[in-house]
Amino acid sequence: MSMLTPPGMGGKYRVTGTAYPRMSRKRSRRRIVLAVLGSVLALALVGYGALQLIDVFRGDGPKRNTAAGAKDCPTKSPEAAAKGGAPAAASTASAPAKPAVVLPQPGTITVNVYNATPRAGLAKAVGDELAKRGFLIGTVGNAPADFDKKVPGTGILVGSPTTDKAVFAVLGTQLPGTTQQTDTRETADVDLILGDAFKELSTKEDADKALALLANPAPAPAKNC
Repeated sequence: MSMLTPPGMGGKYRVTGTAYPRMSRKRSRRRIVLAVLGSVLALALVGYGALQLIDVFRGDGPKRNTAAGAKDCPTKSPEAAAKGGAPAAASTASAPAKPAVVLPQPGTITVNVYNATPRAGLAKAVGDELAKRGFLIGTVGNAPADFDKKVPGTGILVGSPTTDKAVFAVLGTQLPGTTQQTDTRETADVDLILGDAFKELSTKEDADKALALLANPAPAPAKNC
């Protein structure tokens, strides 16, 4: 045994010549990698915190939030907010209201009522009711041969090629589901030919509501925030 060999050590730890055993453990690579990652994460957190502090001192944070909110939803005006009203910009977001439509009055429309069904007395009953609602009643009777027992729907409105569509629309509020046709007549009167599916005219209340909607179309709804 050499003089350089520590007591109790021999075999592969025996020192020969000038060599001596390495007494410390090798540093683990895993510990080194974890230490590097931890340092990078710490630097990232420090940098993020510094940016937040800079934004606070500059006052950028509230401005950014306000700008983002302004894009998403319209803000209320002070007067509307005090009254609990809708946002001031909401009116601009919705489609502009359509102007009121000038419709012909029932008293200016002459209606000829024809019965194309097997039900007796139907044309007279419908004509009397339309007269109560202000329409001028012309001819009342059975439908011409071209239509008699050949109208499966509710009814047909027949006018001249120059008949205003508004006339059809006003008369159509009294009997929904009618179709429209034109013939070679040159007069302004309109035929109402009652078909097999006809049961009764619309109630006066429903007809008046339909007329009001025709005269004042509802605007498109505003987008919800």
